[in-house]
Amino acid sequence: MKESTMQQYLAKIKSIVDTIAASGSNVDQEDIILYILNGLPSAYNSFKTSIRTSLLPIDLDTLYSLLCSEEVHVQRETSKESNTTTDSVACYSNAASTKIRNNKKYFKNKNAASTPSSFTTVNTSQSGSSNNRPICQICGKPGHVAINCWHRCNLNYAPTTSRQSRALLAQPSSTSNQDWVLDSGASSHLTPDVSNINYPSSYRGSDVVSIANGSSLPIHNTGQGILPLPDTDRKLRLSNLLHVPSLKHNLLSVSKLTTDNSIRICFDANGFTIKDLQDHRSLLHGRLRNGLYQLQLTPNEPISALQTTKSTFNPWHARLGHPHNHAISILAKSVDTIKAVPSPIVCKVCSMAKSHKLAFSNSKTASSAPFQLIHSDVWGPAPQESLDDFKYYVLFIDDYTRFCWIYPLFYKHETLTKFKNFCNLISNQFNTKPKLLRSDGGGEFTSTDFKTFLAQQGIIHQISCPHTPEQNGVAERKHRHLLEITRTLLLTASLPQRFWDESLFTANYLINRIPSKTLSYQTPYHKLHGTVPSYAHLRIFGCLCFPWLKPYTANKLSPRSDECTFLVYSSAHKGYKCYNMSTGKIFISRHVVFHEQIFPYASDSSGNLPPNSPDTCPTPPLLLIPHSTINQNRQLHITSTHSPSTTTAQPTTIIHPTPSLTNSSDTAHSIHQQAPHPEPVITSAPSHPMITRLKSGITKPRQLLNLFATETNPTPLNFSQAAKHQHWRSAMSAEFLALQQQGTWSLVPPPDNKPVLGSKWTYKIKTLPSGKIDKYKARLVAQGFSQQFGINYNETFSPVAKVPTIRILLTLALHRNWRINQLDVSNAFLHGELSEDVYMRQPVGFVDPLLPNHVCKLHKSIYGLKQSPRQWFKKLTTFLLQFGFRFSRSDPSLLLYTHKQIHLYFLIYVDDILLTGNDNPTMQRLLDHLNATFQIKQMQDVSLYLGIQITHSSDCILLQQSHYATKILEKAGFSTCTPAATPITSKSTQTDFNTQPYSDPQLYHTIAGSLQYLSITRPDIAFAVNSICQHMHNPTVRDFQALKRLLRYIKGTLPLGIRITRGDLQLRTFVDADWAADSMDRKSITGHCTFLGSTIISWCSKKQTTVAKSSTEAEYRALSTAVSEVIWLRRLAAELQIPQTSPTVIHCDNTSAIALAHNPVFHARTKHIEIDHHFIRDHLDSGQISVIHLSSIDQIADIFTKSLTTTRFISLRNKLNIQSSNDQFEGRYKHINSSDQVN
Repeated sequence: MKESTMQQYLAKIKSIVDTIAASGSNVDQEDIILYILNGLPSAYNSFKTSIRTSLLPIDLDTLYSLLCSEEVHVQRETSKESNTTTDSVACYSNAASTKIRNNKKYFKNKNAASTPSSFTTVNTSQSGSSNNRPICQICGKPGHVAINCWHRCNLNYAPTTSRQSRALLAQPSSTSNQDWVLDSGASSHLTPDVSNINYPSSYRGSDVVSIANGSSLPIHNTGQGILPLPDTDRKLRLSNLLHVPSLKHNLLSVSKLTTDNSIRICFDANGFTIKDLQDHRSLLHGRLRNGLYQLQLTPNEPISALQTTKSTFNPWHARLGHPHNHAISILAKSVDTIKAVPSPIVCKVCSMAKSHKLAFSNSKTASSAPFQLIHSDVWGPAPQESLDDFKYYVLFIDDYTRFCWIYPLFYKHETLTKFKNFCNLISNQFNTKPKLLRSDGGGEFTSTDFKTFLAQQGIIHQISCPHTPEQNGVAERKHRHLLEITRTLLLTASLPQRFWDESLFTANYLINRIPSKTLSYQTPYHKLHGTVPSYAHLRIFGCLCFPWLKPYTANKLSPRSDECTFLVYSSAHKGYKCYNMSTGKIFISRHVVFHEQIFPYASDSSGNLPPNSPDTCPTPPLLLIPHSTINQNRQLHITSTHSPSTTTAQPTTIIHPTPSLTNSSDTAHSIHQQAPHPEPVITSAPSHPMITRLKSGITKPRQLLNLFATETNPTPLNFSQAAKHQHWRSAMSAEFLALQQQGTWSLVPPPDNKPVLGSKWTYKIKTLPSGKIDKYKARLVAQGFSQQFGINYNETFSPVAKVPTIRILLTLALHRNWRINQLDVSNAFLHGELSEDVYMRQPVGFVDPLLPNHVCKLHKSIYGLKQSPRQWFKKLTTFLLQFGFRFSRSDPSLLLYTHKQIHLYFLIYVDDILLTGNDNPTMQRLLDHLNATFQIKQMQDVSLYLGIQITHSSDCILLQQSHYATKILEKAGFSTCTPAATPITSKSTQTDFNTQPYSDPQLYHTIAGSLQYLSITRPDIAFAVNSICQHMHNPTVRDFQALKRLLRYIKGTLPLGIRITRGDLQLRTFVDADWAADSMDRKSITGHCTFLGSTIISWCSKKQTTVAKSSTEAEYRALSTAVSEVIWLRRLAAELQIPQTSPTVIHCDNTSAIALAHNPVFHARTKHIEIDHHFIRDHLDSGQISVIHLSSIDQIADIFTKSLTTTRFISLRNKLNIQSSNDQFEGRYKHINSSDQVN
């Protein structure tokens, strides 16, 4: 309402409401009131607070009149503040004074003496005892008061009779220092006691207080205060409260008191009455004592054990988490909504939960600014996992403000990640970073990664001495304080220990808002943010509540709410987190009705667990985001108005993104949502107390070690398993949100005579190259196996990159010092568009509550559909072709960009992409275009591609799969097996036992299939893997023994991989065959390998399809296979600008096969060979290849055709340039001689 009057502002709002009503929509009166209040400027803050905290409803007519009155007051106050030379005035009655208090000429501020519109005088009869007749403060005569005195405007008047002086400066001590005197002539509230001011600040102005005798008193401090009224919860707000030590008593300005608190003060001959302007109820009756209107506050009397008192319920001790009574008293003076608790108070729960030893002496060193020193410690493991499966938590405490942040942990090694998040929070919100970190010597704080991060950030790390927790006393004491409040909250609400994390977060939220003796009774929140936190929204933890649930009801006759338990204050919304015990759902709402004296879990009839026994907790709730919450026409809105109330102006929401810390955030914890919730089962198992480290030492439970057990993170097989873990629930929610943002489907009624596909959740743990968990990935896939050709799919083919292409591209980039960019497209298939009508059922756990029977009509190619890879590849390549790329003729998954001297290569393997080239600006321009169209994750230094670990050094690249191999060994149960020297034994025995079928063919199939993928970086196991996979249809015991031998070899050679080095970039090939190698069908084995320079880029170990009649025929067929591979590689190298200036040399150790390749000799023995094998001669004649004889001793391809002795096998393996990471970086090549390298 800037630059407009109140009437203009209200008229504008009325016009908006009329327009909405004219369109047929109904606007609730409470919404109009909230809208009016939100639009008021900051000068109306006190008025808005009084309206919002009012216990009685207010209508629009009343609000209209109050706003018009408040506008007059605001304008008058503004004019007062603009006069900087005005002294604050306080008038005192004095019989000897010659200056009359109501003469406007006397005041330097002419508006100070004007009587407010809410100030009224009630004149009563003079009957009754003379003791009750009032005495005038001006003339000293009984029967009237100063405001009705005839002499009040006569400056020269002085009383003729001598009487006792009633000037407050000379008043005898007949009144208490806690009493306040009403003064109609004072322009500000005055007090001689600085403790009456909340958060006092030194006064640096030049104003003084003028009194009736003409003297001036200095002002020392200013601030605000709260004046509690006896026998009522209402408190009077004292704005502009001045500290004047020279005064003897407290003075209340009538004008300030009435305008700031929306009250009316009525004076009469007997005293005065304070009334509320809204409901007109009487708040206080005061007496006239010695001619002064005194507001007398009687101190609380101690409760006697022999005295019978009436118990009154005061919820603030429980709402604030059972703090000390003194802390509540401090808050009660500054917050008008908080009522002080009678002292002393007996709380049995506090006695049970907070019993402790005596403390050590405190350290006297202190920080001088926020975040100079951070105290940290890890607590756990908890006696029971929380609802979200947390077992630990780490806290970070700012030494200067004592504000505490809590991060829950699944495992201790997550501490570094949480500390990085904490540092990012401090950097973004407060524009600084921690200077010093103090912790104990736990492994989570002393790991190499943690030390490296501290060194990079320049943070000094102070570690307490062993077995000396006192040196980290702030964190240890915070543990005790948090757990005291946590136990107290759990005991009060009778909640099971499974809710310890919710109780802990609530405890920390409250502690940050309670005055601390260490901070001179300031709150950590105020010390950090410089503002006073709000307390009006606080409610008792674990009490009964009823959130508004209308949007989730089945019909108009269903209940609008259900019984829930209040758990915690949402860190991402201005609302409450309410837990439905019967359904397991969690709702976040601002529209909640509380019953703070009823605790649902405390009722025996509810079938819940006793408070002190471990509970069998239900399945944790899921984080649900139904489709209707994302739809723009139904998108829910979270209000940003004042503290939560019980109004019903908008729907409750169960949308809950991952909470992010803000300035006022105290916790960083994931909030769970909905899942089936069976009734808890009562158990008689003994309780296990929470364990923490105290100042007297460290208490640790006895650990029983199982040396054969390893901690793993199993991947769930179905939705029910994943729903039990918070990280998988969050992953599913993120995936579902991504699907909605891409517009993947729309909900429609089920179609007639058209198939509806099912859907399924799949799960995968993505790891870093080091093997550590990177993230948990959940993916929703359609059950495409039920698709019907011609109905909901047509074409399905989509190319993927060939593995030799990947090796050549990496070799080329290393040789020419090109940057290799790795790109990952998030939800790549969702970018592909469907041309067919495909319908799918709604995903389990995410069914729209408003449209539960509808199905999803797919618009995008979701994962699992038969045509999804094709549609995505088509979408991406269309974009690249428009940019200027063209398809490679050798590998359709490789796209080439050539412009003048610029060459870029774009290799696609579904959604994993490699990009390299000789022009970085052009690559960056391409990346910018890609990121604008697709959501691209760019990793400039490729380190993990298709499960292959890529390790870079200055002159080489190592490709290995050690982590993948480790997982294979763990799956087979061979993690601790004895290593073998070779992958396959050179001796083979056949008995009746080992020819029997193997008992678990499924395990055989799984392990053998996994080894096939491992062989793409391990050519040394190619022959063994090929041999094992030949028996997949019916494995025997002998076959499984061969598989075990291969696993034992892998166990001893985990670090090995392909070493890519710089070379001459010329192709050379080795080919060999083992004639009639298979004793069962007498077929031969073909083996060949091709090098680009000194790097092996292609190899093959394969059984020939027909029986060879001679070794010459077997070698000739192998040579034909090798030539086919060479011709393809030459074509690919030419497209990659790797010219082959001379014929590619193929090394063969069979002279007959070489002769047959050059001339049609041995006709009688070779006339049956298929014609297509004779194409070798054409390529020899064209000069593309050259077949050269090589002795069998130097034939490298021998390793791909037969089992070898250990010495021979290691020699050939070294010639393949297979090495470990230690060999690469330390320069020590085991079993390798310079003569063994490929020349």
